[in-house]
Amino acid sequence: MRIATAQYQAMMNASLAKNQTRITELTEQMATGNRIQVPSDDPVDSVRISRLRREEAAIDQYRANISAVKQRMTKNEGYLTNMVNDMNSGRDLLVWAADGSNAPDDLNAMVTSLNALRDSLMYTANSVDQEGRTIFSGTVTNTRPIAYDASAPIGSRYSYTGNTNDQTVVVGNGITQVANQNVKGLEKLLNQLDQTIATLSAPGVSPNDPAVRTVISNNLDGFDDAMELLSGKVAVLGGQQNILNTIDANHENVSLSNKMAITNIGQLDVGAAAIELNGYSTALQASYKAYSKIGTLSLFAAL
Repeated sequence: MRIATAQYQAMMNASLAKNQTRITELTEQMATGNRIQVPSDDPVDSVRISRLRREEAAIDQYRANISAVKQRMTKNEGYLTNMVNDMNSGRDLLVWAADGSNAPDDLNAMVTSLNALRDSLMYTANSVDQEGRTIFSGTVTNTRPIAYDASAPIGSRYSYTGNTNDQTVVVGNGITQVANQNVKGLEKLLNQLDQTIATLSAPGVSPNDPAVRTVISNNLDGFDDAMELLSGKVAVLGGQQNILNTIDANHENVSLSNKMAITNIGQLDVGAAAIELNGYSTALQASYKAYSKIGTLSLFAAL
């Protein structure tokens, strides 16, 4: 049987190209350590890896959200704790003011500290973040939560202008976390402080005056209520951060498992690849030698 020269050359070229292509593929696999360079290398495992990578991307986003929420919570907790500490000092001052042995000048002197406390509480409650959004106004982040109306009667000049709606952030598959707080209720304490300041500022004020004692007593109760309100929020924030730490740790474990699975599925068996590469290299060299040798033969060559 005779094989035409053109047919023989085509067969040899196809064989050489196939061997060279496989050598190139093996070289790339060994360079990267991955056996799957394109989906067609292993369609089933390519789909598995793609799903794992999508899940890994979602976990990365969840963990980024958790980190951002925890930062907000830490900041909110600090502000609320500072307000509670200020309230403790103010309450101690009013306990002293209720002492019947105080002279009018003593009560007048307390006004300066109470003014500073009132203004400090309002300033902290109206704090904004680095982007200029209010922290304690619920979801109305472009409105300061505590408003002041100088034209209103003493005892009603402060009002809460935010809302109590929640800002939620996705921190897991089907898991959301409230990321904000509000200070609704603080306006009551501020109005009581305003009333107390006006009362204690009056010349000749006496701690034994029933009207004065009523104002101080109401303000003490207001401090207790406000401290309980804000301390409760601080406790909630602490519990929420513990939960987020647990969720984040779970995400970390799942992420580690996904990365190991991706590596195991796509990892190249270097030993087997090296043996295969050597075989193709040997076959390629043999093909070149055979092609070269056969190319010199002729039907008219002397036997």
